[in-house]
Amino acid sequence: MKKVLTIAGSDCSGGAGIQADIKTITAHKMYAMSVITALTAQNTTGVYGVLEATPEFVGSQLDCIFDDIRPDATKIGMVSNAEIIEVIAEKLREYKAQNIVVDPVMVSTSGGKLLKDDAVDALLDRLFPLATLITPNIPEAENLAGFPIKDRSDMQRAAEKVSKLTNSGILITGGHLEDNADDLLFTEGKAFWLEAPKIDNPNTHGTGCTLSSAIACNLALGLTVYESVKNAKKYITGAIKAGLNIGRGRGPLNHCYNL
Repeated sequence: MKKVLTIAGSDCSGGAGIQADIKTITAHKMYAMSVITALTAQNTTGVYGVLEATPEFVGSQLDCIFDDIRPDATKIGMVSNAEIIEVIAEKLREYKAQNIVVDPVMVSTSGGKLLKDDAVDALLDRLFPLATLITPNIPEAENLAGFPIKDRSDMQRAAEKVSKLTNSGILITGGHLEDNADDLLFTEGKAFWLEAPKIDNPNTHGTGCTLSSAIACNLALGLTVYESVKNAKKYITGAIKAGLNIGRGRGPLNHCYNL
């Protein structure tokens, strides 16, 4: 059985973060492990509190995992401060971790801020260079590239710029576009468009977490970055199309629609 690690924050309402990651990994019939970087008090209507783990405890969790059950792939989500990022980067280098997918979680679907200002530079300098792939949505890509993204041309410019800064592959997800949900994968100097129609479903809580975990699962199988992204996009499209509707705000996906 392939083993996949998620390093992220907990979502007590179950739709995003560690909980979404574990559901996604399990739906891919793989063994899920987790390093929790923060507890959040949140639901489909917003984020109401964040309690961060200490960097030392994050490091201890990583030691326990890599010393015993080595992951075939690692997904990194919410890492809210520079000190935690530093420890994660140090441990991933120490254990020579492979197939690393970084979802730069800056703002929740409901609009809650999840990343401190000092952590953005740490992401760029410490974590992104270790990544096989980073998976920002359009607002996150705008933050990283430093200019607005309105269309496919802007997405490509942003992908090229961020990829040069980080020396990693980048997938800019197009869920925030108005007329489609086209994603742009930029890897090894080449651009690939993964086109999809916009799905009429406002319940998108945890989509970024779910997609990045699905990509990590496919990388764990030894697939290429392109194949992994293509398969993950098919999975998340199905999870959104399943039309789960729970909660009073932007509800979660049905991670187990295909089981």
